[in-house]
Amino acid sequence: MDAFLAKTADYSADSESIAEFYHERHMQFAWILGDSISASAEAFIALAGVDDADARGATKATRRLSALYDRGFADGKHVTLCDSCATELELRLTAEYYRFVNGPHGGDLSHDLNTIIPAAKRDYGRLLDSLTAGNMDLAGYEPIHPQYQLLKQQIRSYAKLTGAPWPALELPSGSRRLKVGDSTAVIADIAARLQTLGDLNAPPTGGERYDSITVLGVKRFQTRHGMHPDGVIGADVMRALNVSPAARVRSMLINMERLRWVSEAQAPNLLLVNIPEFRLHVIEQGRQVMDMDVVVGNRATSTVTFSDTMTQIVFSPSWEVPSSIVHKDILKGMARDRNYLAKHHMKITGGPRDDPSVREEPGSTNPLGHVKFLFPNSYSIYMHDTPAKSLFEHDFRAASHGCIRLSHADDLAEYLLRNDSEWPAARIRAAMTGGEESFVKLTQPWPVTIVYFTAWVDRDGLLQFRDDVYGHDATLDGELFAAPAS
Repeated sequence: MDAFLAKTADYSADSESIAEFYHERHMQFAWILGDSISASAEAFIALAGVDDADARGATKATRRLSALYDRGFADGKHVTLCDSCATELELRLTAEYYRFVNGPHGGDLSHDLNTIIPAAKRDYGRLLDSLTAGNMDLAGYEPIHPQYQLLKQQIRSYAKLTGAPWPALELPSGSRRLKVGDSTAVIADIAARLQTLGDLNAPPTGGERYDSITVLGVKRFQTRHGMHPDGVIGADVMRALNVSPAARVRSMLINMERLRWVSEAQAPNLLLVNIPEFRLHVIEQGRQVMDMDVVVGNRATSTVTFSDTMTQIVFSPSWEVPSSIVHKDILKGMARDRNYLAKHHMKITGGPRDDPSVREEPGSTNPLGHVKFLFPNSYSIYMHDTPAKSLFEHDFRAASHGCIRLSHADDLAEYLLRNDSEWPAARIRAAMTGGEESFVKLTQPWPVTIVYFTAWVDRDGLLQFRDDVYGHDATLDGELFAAPAS
């Protein structure tokens, strides 16, 4: 460590803090766990812009950190670094943390890094006991983000339920779903559980009959868990009802940990995508003015969490076909049919015969639909329309190759250009279907933030839960807690 600090003058001002940090944790790594990078490291890298250092005018030291990160961990890969490289990456992350926290954007983060990345895992059993007993001091440092405090308040209610039995409820044998008017013994158990969770206020009157009161509780529960609130009790509802309060508390704690890496100072105008929610929220002057369903990356090609700025809209976009699809599908199609490219509105734009660059022209079948939205970033992620509207009929919408598909892309385009007199709604609609690619620079760039939260309190005060789409909760759980969830 001394050698590293001696040769890196950019970090000399924080050398004492860096040395004290590792002394307190007995020289234990904080950011790198075996051959993987920790969830805290990923969060800090996205927050500080380490993953896009060149675009952000970073110092030579930060570009070196970015290069080390790219070599080992960018794009979801986990490459074993040599010991000296791993040590250098570890130390540079710590040094960059102190530079960031002392800079203009770091005011919400603790100057004591050991309160954010403790050396020892927490004993979940003891933590749960302390929560149940009313001790809410979860850590030495608590962020001021309002969501943190809202989740903390919800934990108080759920912690009181953790000692009670939570038996698994099951649909009757041979039944796939229950609708209003159906009668079966489990209806009474479902109603009681909904009352316990606060989704059913009025006592049901139907006993074993699924009545009009119980269905209100089911719909509220479905809304809080990202399901279509149709009141039908199926496998998804039963699975969510069977998640124990202890597991829900654990989920809230994990999301509270994520909030340690989120700035409390949110941009007044913001395009916010929450991956597990499959939703885009448009916020203007701190007020939500629009939201819509989205499709995000599947588990193999997951959408990345980061922040950037939307600067352009492209109407009637063409699509540069990824090389993997060219080799998997297009070359084989060309071998079968000499008119394959023409039939699919495609052209070869360069490259050798065995590895051509292929572009699909604008049109109704183009995978990008009629409009795309650019916020340049190192991940090549953007938002776009899609001809595959049927995907929005499903509650689970992790099905893209990483980019974000919008259910109402036309509405977003009109909203972002509403103050541009050159782009009235009629011209926007015409440009979307005109078949000629056109680029429009936004007169007012919009910040974009892509986040990953599976538990939060919404603007109506409802506690929301979502599935752990990419397994990020499970990863962070393993880093934080020493005991399994009950």
